[in-house]
Amino acid sequence: MNNNDLKLILNTQASLIVVETWDETRSVDLLQNFFRSASLPAWRWSVTEGLFPLGFGLELANPEQYAEPESVLRYIKEYRKPGAFVLCDIHPFLETPKIIRLLKDIALSYSQSQHKLVLVSHRLQLPPELSRLAVSVSLSMPSEDEILGIIREQARIWGDKNRKAKIKTDNQTLQKLVNNLKGLPHQDVRRLAYGAIADDGAITEDDLPEVTKAKFALMNMEGVLHFEYSTAHLRDVAGLYTLKKWLENRREALSSEDSKLDPPKGVLLFGVQGGGKSLAAKAIAGVWGLPLLRLDMAALFNKYIGETERNLREALKLADLMSPCVLWLDEIEKGMADGSDDSGMPKRLLGTLLTWMAERKSRVFMVATSNDISQLPPELMRKGRFDEIFFVDLPDSQTRYSIFSIHLEKRELEPAHFNLDALAQLSDGFTGAEIEQAVVSATYSAAARGRDICDELLQEAIQQTQPLSVVMAERMNELRAWAKERAVRAN
Repeated sequence: MNNNDLKLILNTQASLIVVETWDETRSVDLLQNFFRSASLPAWRWSVTEGLFPLGFGLELANPEQYAEPESVLRYIKEYRKPGAFVLCDIHPFLETPKIIRLLKDIALSYSQSQHKLVLVSHRLQLPPELSRLAVSVSLSMPSEDEILGIIREQARIWGDKNRKAKIKTDNQTLQKLVNNLKGLPHQDVRRLAYGAIADDGAITEDDLPEVTKAKFALMNMEGVLHFEYSTAHLRDVAGLYTLKKWLENRREALSSEDSKLDPPKGVLLFGVQGGGKSLAAKAIAGVWGLPLLRLDMAALFNKYIGETERNLREALKLADLMSPCVLWLDEIEKGMADGSDDSGMPKRLLGTLLTWMAERKSRVFMVATSNDISQLPPELMRKGRFDEIFFVDLPDSQTRYSIFSIHLEKRELEPAHFNLDALAQLSDGFTGAEIEQAVVSATYSAAARGRDICDELLQEAIQQTQPLSVVMAERMNELRAWAKERAVRAN
């Protein structure tokens, strides 16, 4: 909500207005400015302070006597002149029948009283008898220019406290901080910006992870939407040559606002567990230099009716605010499975996601990963939902060779000292994750025997592993058969 939106809403005949925001100070300031310009007497109420004038020229004896919700609502109901009343944090009392009825009485008598009743809280769930009488709005978040202005303001404040010291930073890091602060209200932007400056008088790359971590905590997205600090590079992903080429061809379209090409929407990656889908999702963000947000589908679910869908809407809203970014829907079938859920929850979640996919204007590239594509509903799979559906098959011999090399180098072992051709041949049917575990197992064996890791120990670890391609052979054949006509091979 900005000044223009507020004027439009307050100039309507609506008597009951709901403002959901964490930034109470800014919302009250906006309301106060409007009521002052409209020459409308206004008051502010809270349970701790009672009823206070919101402006000049108004007086009220003993404001504390109206601290209780029932007493202030009775006062408003009996007030005979046009006026505005801003009630802060009345939400805990909205389950009391008498409070509900008083609010309804005031709203229904608007034609006689001309009262504006504005309820301000971080979250408000009106009972049905009030919701049809109310108009709900939310505060708009600061734009990039506003965030930049706030950072400079906080830099001046810090400088004044430190003998006019200058803040050290560069344009690229400053822009990254602006992007990381998008989606937060003004008061939180001020606090986090000052915190990033105050620790050492500089804005550096080291400040960004802490700012983002604090941001996600403030937005209560921990457990549902995660900011992935460590992304990968395509060189860390062995194989997947078709997917790599596809991504490289679309790099400019997503990362540049000036591109005349339509930004890519997203991809669906499916295949056997441990095949490299998660690493590929991280690599997409890494190679494009974009923030990676991981949406945990299993964590979305809430026992309260409506909260699960709200969690998804809030997560998608945050992704829009963070754009350009990569949104990774991990194991999407856990939330969208086309099963026999009697509550209808998966269908409601699917509807929310499909609406967002169809209507979004932001440059959010969605990467959905799935281990069991047969569980996904056909509405999600139809052409146009994703730019492409990729099947991640088991790695071939050359790719297994590269995977061994990558994991040996990660452990500061020289690949040239090993017979990688023989290891690649012996590990036929292994996934990337199974090859990594074979390397890990061999390092443990070497440490236990007091010797260096060698081909013999690696071969022993491979031979002791029963890969999923054997354990789930029928499932692998089904996946390949499904992908043959419906998907593009990522390998």
